[in-house]
Amino acid sequence: MAKKDKGDKDRGDKNEKKKGSKKRDFSQPGLLAASVTQVARAMRTRLSHGLADSGLYAGQDGVVQLLAQEDGLTPGMLAQKLGVKAPTMTRTIGRMEAQGFVTRQADERDARLTKVYLTEEGRSSVERIALAAADCERQATLGLSGKEIKSLIKLLISVEANLSEKAGVLRPSMEPVAGSGEDED
Repeated sequence: MAKKDKGDKDRGDKNEKKKGSKKRDFSQPGLLAASVTQVARAMRTRLSHGLADSGLYAGQDGVVQLLAQEDGLTPGMLAQKLGVKAPTMTRTIGRMEAQGFVTRQADERDARLTKVYLTEEGRSSVERIALAAADCERQATLGLSGKEIKSLIKLLISVEANLSEKAGVLRPSMEPVAGSGEDED
């Protein structure tokens, strides 16, 4: 069983007194998935509000950020890197092109390939996206220490790796695995 952080008991007791409720049962099936989904939705909603002033919609920020790192990607490359299907990316690019954030051009070497490039308007939105993301993360992590935020990020990366089988080994669902954090603090 996992060792408790020195502050876990204190925080738990304070939270229980604040809420005036019984101790929460975190072993309920589906609670993790529901919690992660709800947090992801809340963060996406908060970020969308932050991006609204710049004219960007949810999901478009990722396209701008990728193209800011490597301009001239194909729609297929963008879709793969963002984990969406090609038709979704095609619609997103079309909308962003109409908004003036990106432009599509035939590849110079292979005219059969279409590549996507940021326009000046797209480049000018990079900083606004970073500010909106920082504001969203600041709001999401209010009351958490730097160490807690770092632990949360590590845990979420591990969960994502497990679910996408990046860990390389499929593990039985109920057995602790060395290095899984079971016996770590």
